[in-house]
Amino acid sequence: MNKVILILVDGMRPDAIEKCGHTFAREVTRSGRYFSAAKTVMPSVTLPCHMSLFHSVEPARHGILTNTYVPQVRPVRGLCEVLRGAGKKCALFYNWEEIKDLSRPDSLAFSTYVSGHIYGYESANERVCEAAKRYIESDSPDFVFVYLGYTDAAGHKYGWMSDEYFSAVNQSFGCIEKLCEGLPDDYLVIITADHGGHARGHGEDIPEDMTIPVIMLNPSVTKGVREGGCIIDLAPTICGVLGAAPDPEWEGSPLPLYD
Repeated sequence: MNKVILILVDGMRPDAIEKCGHTFAREVTRSGRYFSAAKTVMPSVTLPCHMSLFHSVEPARHGILTNTYVPQVRPVRGLCEVLRGAGKKCALFYNWEEIKDLSRPDSLAFSTYVSGHIYGYESANERVCEAAKRYIESDSPDFVFVYLGYTDAAGHKYGWMSDEYFSAVNQSFGCIEKLCEGLPDDYLVIITADHGGHARGHGEDIPEDMTIPVIMLNPSVTKGVREGGCIIDLAPTICGVLGAAPDPEWEGSPLPLYD
């Protein structure tokens, strides 16, 4: 196990995984290593949370506090830059355009963007996963990030924990299942979220918004539900699997893969 696929389902609450009704969703929480109540950062908003995931620091450190990207005043190297420096091949697949700012120029080997606003997020989820699967099969990259935005769009339109929201979570796991079919065992698959949500929004310091799932799938990891975990721990965890040294300014700690 020396490669990673990180799949992020935007706005997915842990308590929606069981309730969405998808067999694969239930299966992975039992067959993987499941941090069922991990924490995100404040503000619990999409771009700040993603910046914290990729840069392993709180928003107050990287300076992105809204969904508008601004250059860091005191730059921290992100995950893709660190992996590129270690000679690793990275790729991003996403359907929300602001994700492009998570990596700096020349840190990616490949990327694909499919507009959720133009194609609709349901279709864009499918297109993104199909593109990622083709690239993994053809190039065997070291690190792949797959962003799925349908769940967040449904939450904002219909409400978190609504029937439409559960349908979006269900569809996302259908896409993830297809992406994972036939993967070689050298890939660790991590399924997570950037934040949760309540009513028709998110961004508050409340459990509904701040609690995220982290599911790790590989035959070699120790299975079962675990406590703890934070979104800033994911970049150091990924570096550990890929054998790359984390940036010394990162504040997170690697999540344990084994007991």
